[in-house]
Amino acid sequence: MNYIPYVVDQKNERGYDIFSRLLNDRIIMLSGEVNDESAGIIVASLLYLDSISHDKISLYINSGGGSVTAGMQIIDTMSFISSPVETICLGCAMSMAAVILACGEKRMRYALLNSEIMIHQPSGGLNGTELDVKIYASRLSKIKDKLYKILAEKTGNNLKLIEEKSQRDCFLDSEEALSFGIIDKIISKRTR
Repeated sequence: MNYIPYVVDQKNERGYDIFSRLLNDRIIMLSGEVNDESAGIIVASLLYLDSISHDKISLYINSGGGSVTAGMQIIDTMSFISSPVETICLGCAMSMAAVILACGEKRMRYALLNSEIMIHQPSGGLNGTELDVKIYASRLSKIKDKLYKILAEKTGNNLKLIEEKSQRDCFLDSEEALSFGIIDKIISKRTR
């Protein structure tokens, strides 16, 4: 179902789709797959909000992950802009979405109580000639190293622990994500 609610702004009685209304409050949603389309919308929103002011931007995440290159586009933009970006997991942040969650502004990375976070090594389908498979495997190894370094830096864990935890799907509840360093705080109420 592709139903997008509309809301009416009480001040000027203007109707907005819910996502545009949230954008007015500097809130961006990552909901669903991390792909070129969702990353493009998030990057454009980050750049737009940063051009208006350098106040905090909130990125709410409920995603099973997706494309590493699309996710890196979001992460690079979060670092590029002057506005601090707080990340909030509601529901789940898995795979690339977990890396995005960890890349929020230090001391501004949150998860709701019943959130689930999952990290693992990147994967991809291999086909083609033997040489193509070797080239792709080498690229995948470089991507894995890059993601592990980012997670080690953002969580404060050593590279060896990141590698060990990421060998298979590593599911973390909010308490475990907090002690692992992916988030800074578990929240149950939104503060203004």
